[in-house]
Amino acid sequence: MNGPDPVGRSFDCVLIGGRVRRWCPVSRTMMSRAVTVARTAMAATSGMPRSGLEESHFGREEWQNVDSRPSRRNQRIQHEEYQQGGDSYEQSQWSRKEDEENNNDGWETVGQKPPRRQHKVQKDNWNGYKRPASEQEYSDEVDVGSSVEPTEEELGDLSQACNKLWELDTNRLVPGKDYEIDCGEGKKVFHKEDMAGGSLFSWVNEDVFRKPTFARFCSLLDNYNPNAGCKEVVTSEEKQEQAAFIEEISRTAPIKYLHKYLISKGIVSNKFQDFKRTLTRLWFDLYGRGGTSCSSSAFEHVFVGEVKQRDEQEISGFHNWLQFYLEEAKGRVDYQGYIFPRRRGQTPDSETQLLTIQFEWNGILKSVSSTLVGVSPEFEVALYTLCFYVGGEDNYVQLGPYTVNIKCYRLGDNIGSVFPVSEC
Repeated sequence: MNGPDPVGRSFDCVLIGGRVRRWCPVSRTMMSRAVTVARTAMAATSGMPRSGLEESHFGREEWQNVDSRPSRRNQRIQHEEYQQGGDSYEQSQWSRKEDEENNNDGWETVGQKPPRRQHKVQKDNWNGYKRPASEQEYSDEVDVGSSVEPTEEELGDLSQACNKLWELDTNRLVPGKDYEIDCGEGKKVFHKEDMAGGSLFSWVNEDVFRKPTFARFCSLLDNYNPNAGCKEVVTSEEKQEQAAFIEEISRTAPIKYLHKYLISKGIVSNKFQDFKRTLTRLWFDLYGRGGTSCSSSAFEHVFVGEVKQRDEQEISGFHNWLQFYLEEAKGRVDYQGYIFPRRRGQTPDSETQLLTIQFEWNGILKSVSSTLVGVSPEFEVALYTLCFYVGGEDNYVQLGPYTVNIKCYRLGDNIGSVFPVSEC
């Protein structure tokens, strides 16, 4: 649709990608609201006629609709390849359409999200994790004494055991000190409009990625092809990363408690080396998903996320906050807002560590996803492993201040999916 701007200048107004854009053929630039307001003021002071301001069919109500809702951030998604042995997987389908990302011939999106702050992630030591696990250096064993011995009450009550894991998570981050989030506005699951004014994470302290278990966890995240129908090829270096990660978290209190608990239940061997092999198999062994053998694992699905190739692509898994933060920092995740809690008055804020959210991953919508924010990798591995071996599909537990249902789905002897659901 065409018409004059508030100072009588001709412009074109078209709909591209669900967004209204205004084009000035004279200057070959986008006429933003700020520009037109400024020019209107100039017209008033200079005596220039304000033709078309009141008479324009592009009235006040329509004007507000153009700029009232922030549009998707204007981000560039680079074509990247996931190297798996000698094969490569080009993520061309992951890239947003260029006519929606870039400013071509002077076009611009009206009402963009604010530009992202640059985030630094320390990766200097990640290459060292690819060395043989037996040659790597690890943190000292945590001296926990009797605190990792489960009580009779905890052995008889899964909720108490999970809450004990929460207490033992000394690596859990502190909101406002180690990171900051901005939850934005809320929405219902079926609402598709973007209710977030910007990113979920405002910042994360760089020292977080120097924590041994955090650093080793993050180094594993790029080992996977997100296409659920694509067969995974695990290199020898990636196997060393897996073994080193299990070795590192096995030195922490949550994993030591998990081991003691499962021994008491007669589920695992009391030999710690055997237990570590059990963890490695449970989380990293490949299995079939979506009709393709060796295409998935518990670690990939739960923590990294996968894309199902159905009539419409959809995201499955992807329940880890570190993966979310790193992908958001790279511009691949677009946070859309939080999902309204079941109970009124329980609105999430910057202190909340259990979130139910909606987001897009490389342009593909995840309509609802839940995640524990700021918890350590060892805590999540211990929590989900405990629920898999001791619990059922629904596990209603207490985690500090949060009442949670840990949903656990099995694929034979494997973890199909496991994630938290807020009961508040």
